[in-house]
Amino acid sequence: MAIAQTPTPIFPLDTNPLTLLQPAQANRPFSVVGQRGAILGQQDGTFELWSLPVKVLDHAHLTARLEGYEADIDLNQHASQIEVRPDHTTITYAHAAIAVKQHMFIPRAAQNGVATAIVLFEIHAIRPATVTLSFDPAMERQWPAPNFGRPNAGWTSVGDTGLYTLSTDNPSFFGMVAMPGTRGPLRPYQERAQTLPLEFNLSYDPAKDDHRFYPLVAAVTGVDGKPRDTPPQLQQQLLQAAASIPDLYRSTSDFFDHFFDTRLTADTPSPELNAALRWAEISIEQARVTSAIGSGLAGGWYTSGDSARPGFGWFFGRDTLWTLYAVNSYGDFQLSREAMDFLLAHQREDGKMMHEVSQTAELVDWVHLPYLYAAADSTPLFVMQMADYVRSSGDTAYLRAHWDNVKRAYAFTRAHTTDGVFDNSQGTGWVEEWLPKMPHQEIYLAALDQQSSESMAQLAKLMGDPQLSSQAAQQAASIRDYLAKYRSPQGTYSFSRNTDGTFDTRATVFPSVAWWSGSLALPDAEPTFDAWASPRIATDWGTRSLIEGAPDFDPMSYHHGSVWPLYTGWISLAEYRARRPQAGYANLMQNARLTWLQDIGAVTEVLSGTFYQPMGRSSSHQLWSSAMVIAPAIRGLFGIEADTLNHRLRVDPQLPASWDQATLHNVPFGDTRLNLTLRRNAQSLEVEVTSQKPLQLCLQSSKDFFANTPCSAIESTTHHLRLPLPPVEVLPETSAPQPGDPTQQIKFIDQTYADHSLRLKLEVMANTTARLSLRTNLPARDLKGGLKIEGAEHDPHDPRQIIVSGGTGSGYSERNVTLTW
Repeated sequence: MAIAQTPTPIFPLDTNPLTLLQPAQANRPFSVVGQRGAILGQQDGTFELWSLPVKVLDHAHLTARLEGYEADIDLNQHASQIEVRPDHTTITYAHAAIAVKQHMFIPRAAQNGVATAIVLFEIHAIRPATVTLSFDPAMERQWPAPNFGRPNAGWTSVGDTGLYTLSTDNPSFFGMVAMPGTRGPLRPYQERAQTLPLEFNLSYDPAKDDHRFYPLVAAVTGVDGKPRDTPPQLQQQLLQAAASIPDLYRSTSDFFDHFFDTRLTADTPSPELNAALRWAEISIEQARVTSAIGSGLAGGWYTSGDSARPGFGWFFGRDTLWTLYAVNSYGDFQLSREAMDFLLAHQREDGKMMHEVSQTAELVDWVHLPYLYAAADSTPLFVMQMADYVRSSGDTAYLRAHWDNVKRAYAFTRAHTTDGVFDNSQGTGWVEEWLPKMPHQEIYLAALDQQSSESMAQLAKLMGDPQLSSQAAQQAASIRDYLAKYRSPQGTYSFSRNTDGTFDTRATVFPSVAWWSGSLALPDAEPTFDAWASPRIATDWGTRSLIEGAPDFDPMSYHHGSVWPLYTGWISLAEYRARRPQAGYANLMQNARLTWLQDIGAVTEVLSGTFYQPMGRSSSHQLWSSAMVIAPAIRGLFGIEADTLNHRLRVDPQLPASWDQATLHNVPFGDTRLNLTLRRNAQSLEVEVTSQKPLQLCLQSSKDFFANTPCSAIESTTHHLRLPLPPVEVLPETSAPQPGDPTQQIKFIDQTYADHSLRLKLEVMANTTARLSLRTNLPARDLKGGLKIEGAEHDPHDPRQIIVSGGTGSGYSERNVTLTW
């Protein structure tokens, strides 16, 4: 088999049309991640390279010196553009005399720690040049495995090129780094010892090298400290992989070229949302990790700096389970099974589900560290997720194979309760720290317990266990009643219950999970929804965890007032389920716009609660943040959920007032994929659902779907539904804030329809004006007297726009607008 001793002839890279292109910003990160490798860096092009779970090198830096041009050019200072595609990311360095493209990708076909992350350097210059890639050798195993300090580097010549061997104090654990077509000088041994970067130096000649890639490849062996490969064997494997780079790239590009052949996509009047949904699905796929301890979903990615923690680049229980609602929504049931298999492999004997597992867990006594079962919420979420997976996929065989796991998980929640409701005694619910003290029973856990019990009732019925089904249904009903006790005297729902029976009544985001599965809704929750939509909780980029002005509110804290896209997704779906589509859409689009904020194509973990800026330690490519673009869009905005076993499809869209139509492709319904078209027609929204083959299907409203109302399925390739539209609709116009902006855009609190009128409750910033799009669905004969507006005015240049003015002074003030006809 051939080995690479020379650069790689250029081959096509830019075939995938899904592209994000922005000016490179040195203070913003990028991530190129996949099943076995990761390249994490800043948009100035500096990076660290991981052959998971090992950081092979870091602080990679690029310089150039042109013949006859006596100046060293720091190419990283000339990073001008970042281009992100599903299969690779390119950073372009542009100097007046030289341009370099740094192409980075993760081969899906890579194996055994060899060439799991690849960088291709493409060079064009006006004259011959020497280009130098410098880097620090790392050879650090992912946290919390012990490491051996900075590795020793040795150069091995291979023809006119060569490679570095990175040796640790464990002779079985070593790595190699190669860049065919370059040389890598080492300081003479006789020189005084210094810690200096390693270098690859290449001599570029525009006459012959313009059509070459200079590839950077790496390999590691003996991660567990046990002998596996000898240095000659690993060298052979690495240079053979370097000779196969076009094929390795093709393994990735082909996969993503066909990625959306079976996964859901949307075509709507919002190109922003269309792209964000696609990128969210890709970001979840990129978080898929195959490791020595199994395959699953990693929580999030970010540069590790001087640590061995690449963000949260390992496996998490609740992160995975919240994300799988999105995965089921776009139809990758194989990924759902794979991710649940990993969690099941780490389920405790008493039924508790795992919280987190490092990729190097087997190298330490992970069971006795405080992480594996630290959180309590993964256990009820697992039962909920199994029910959602079975309902969406129709895969009862998977349920049957893991029925004992499901029963043990449910039994665990029943064994650890206060007043019959799951509590925090077995780990954290949501918050990992809380002032003034940790909660005894969060409404977050209690609401999950109710939905888990309801899910268990459905699953037990499928498994032919009527007694368990009845018990779980009774438990769900009991917890539903219990949750009403959390309603505070102020009308909002409390955060938690204390051991003495009193409540922490601070307004938080956490009651919103009660609306997640669709069958539960907290009673008399209007004040809670009003608070969520107000500028005390709602920023222009998402939802704060804790209401501004509350004791211990801190917009820079992890839990006491920061903005998580996860929370924003919870709130968005709750608002759609509660028929508050304007607030739901605002939150959905705030999450979607984060696709372009930082690590473009991915959504960050946590942002400031005061300014539009991610936290400094926020994982820039966060798994569940991407999921919270998808779940509220599919299940909320479009109102789509499947009950494949009973041939039912929930169709309850709440389109923005400015949209005339929308189309969804590859809507999953078990093994079948549907196309769904939504089109306005006067006072109706017409729904058409088509399939390639005749399908037994019944289209249902939310009320009938979540009540499990039987319906008569009709077998056809085309199914229709006509839904009534309100006489008048409005939508606030918002846009992405600029980095550093405070909250200042309109907040849509609520709307109330009455006979021939619509009343809007808004909050508008002082000394500003806000716009709302207006749509009338009434026939002209019903609008003979025109549309009258109180509290706002028509835009004189556009009758489809309403203008609302804020008050004088400072801050937000309430504005009430009434439309009559």
